[in-house]
Amino acid sequence: MTERYDVAVVGGGSAGLAALKRLSDLGKQAVLIEAGRQVGTKNVSGGILYSKKPRQGKTHNVEDLYENFEKEAPVERKITRYILHAASKDKDFAIDLTKAHEYQSNFGYSVLLGRLNPWFARRAVEAAEKQGGGLVSGVHVRSVGWRDGRAVIETDELEPFEVKAVIAADGVNSEIAEMTGARSKFTPQQLYQGVKVVVKLPEQILEERFGIGPGEGAAHLFAGDVTLGHIGGGFLYTNRDTLSVGAVYHFDSLVEKPAEPSALVNALLQDPLVADMIKDEVAVKQEIDRDLPKEEQLRARFAVSKLIKTWNELRDSYYSPAARSKLVEGGKYKSEEEIKSRLDLIKAELETKYGTKFVTDYVELEYSTKLVPDGKRCAMKKPYHNNILFIGDAAGRGVFIGPRIEGLNVGIDDAVRAADAVAKAIDRNNFAPEYMGEQYAQEVEKSPYTRDMREIDKDYLKTFLDATKDVPKDIVGQRYGVVFRLMSSSAFRGLAVGLANMLGYDKLLPLVESEETYVQVPIEIAERLGKQVQKTYEPTIPSVAERVARLKYDDDRQPHIRVLDAESEFMKKLVTLCPTKCYSLEDGKVVLQHEPCIECGTCARETEWRHPRGEKGVVYQYG
Repeated sequence: MTERYDVAVVGGGSAGLAALKRLSDLGKQAVLIEAGRQVGTKNVSGGILYSKKPRQGKTHNVEDLYENFEKEAPVERKITRYILHAASKDKDFAIDLTKAHEYQSNFGYSVLLGRLNPWFARRAVEAAEKQGGGLVSGVHVRSVGWRDGRAVIETDELEPFEVKAVIAADGVNSEIAEMTGARSKFTPQQLYQGVKVVVKLPEQILEERFGIGPGEGAAHLFAGDVTLGHIGGGFLYTNRDTLSVGAVYHFDSLVEKPAEPSALVNALLQDPLVADMIKDEVAVKQEIDRDLPKEEQLRARFAVSKLIKTWNELRDSYYSPAARSKLVEGGKYKSEEEIKSRLDLIKAELETKYGTKFVTDYVELEYSTKLVPDGKRCAMKKPYHNNILFIGDAAGRGVFIGPRIEGLNVGIDDAVRAADAVAKAIDRNNFAPEYMGEQYAQEVEKSPYTRDMREIDKDYLKTFLDATKDVPKDIVGQRYGVVFRLMSSSAFRGLAVGLANMLGYDKLLPLVESEETYVQVPIEIAERLGKQVQKTYEPTIPSVAERVARLKYDDDRQPHIRVLDAESEFMKKLVTLCPTKCYSLEDGKVVLQHEPCIECGTCARETEWRHPRGEKGVVYQYG
């Protein structure tokens, strides 16, 4: 007998978990299907999670859904400074955009989804189990069909089951959307490619370096020569004891001029200002004397590795007030001074006995990449199909307007609206697209985020222009000079914005989002107004192979990608654009080497692309 449920949510990211939580709070039975072995291991974000307070309309915020969110959730830091940098070689000009960051916001926290999403999951599952629902991990949805109006879901791991409604939260490369024909695959013109590394930096060193207090955070954006001539820019967000450092670029810009994703993030890491931000004291092993007996060499290697591990862990604790107090209160050390003394002794032993060098460098923990939808270009006009509702990235919804980048909060807002529509459909036993789908579509239309994806907000624009008032108007090229001066005038801004909105984003964006605005103008600003930044060291940047080797995989011998045309021009560019070099060119044909895939979907446009089977593939620790 086929199992039956009210609702299935597909995808255990922040949007899918929000849908499960909302449905359960409304007293509805829902089950969430997640492909990862554990929630959070398949999720990647830049990222900042916002809570908004728009002047018009209402958003459903994370704290509305999860009680005591700010007190209990494992967020990283509340962003209190937001800075845009124009960079050119060793010159940097900083523009304080904190007011733009705070525009209509309650807060914005830096987050790592590997930590945050499991917390969301515990709260959502607790609510779901009270209604006879829950979360099933390690399950990959293979197909969706229909029988007597119900959706029939088939997976790689479970027997088929039926549901009255589906909420698809399976990301930008939504298999639910593709297998049901709800929408086409997104094109490079509709997407960004983001590449990120997580960098280790002890808590109090981080706070001192960025001029922030405990719990406070800073966000830094970068444009200019760090883009390597592409349309986009870099970012650096402070976490509790790490940094999220990455680059986000228009995918079509990368397709036009292929560049390795690792090269784009490397260019940012090598920028003099960024290199100074990420630097730390690093222990470097020296070669063991090969004239020693093999047993002695082996013993020395183990001793050095153990001591360096102990030094790193104790150092992290020493520079964390909470961890430091715990060591003293737990009786392991009598005082903070004793901890410091122990640190110094370990360092001295490493230097004198084993020749370990302590150098200035940086420590990279994790490498990741993902595609991000540009809601201005690809938000689904009809975010439903039959009795399936699409939310967040799966629906192509995200706010990307210059330095304003929001996705997590958009997905949560969508999730609540979708859950409300499903709950009404259950109450009326009407899951027809004309009822449930249209209910959801109407709710999405009411969302302030939908308006942001369609129109320029003149108040946000004013906030941004006020922040850039010190930039001379003549620095902007002739192509945009008149527009910039018109927008900067309070007397003409409303008229100019009105005319721009009449033209629409489709006609406006090719003018604004160009190499001139993202690369050439920032370079000129930096050259004319920037301060010189002295580079104090050269970061030791890992190769792609080294980055992949640090990642954890649950290998699957069954490929989840099939190349459709091994000789297409797009696939040939994937030899460069794949972030982990999964593709090579042999005799004019593109060949897939599946093993190091990190499931970003960069190649999805011209491949038969699927998420790996349940529990298989990459397992992110930070996300």
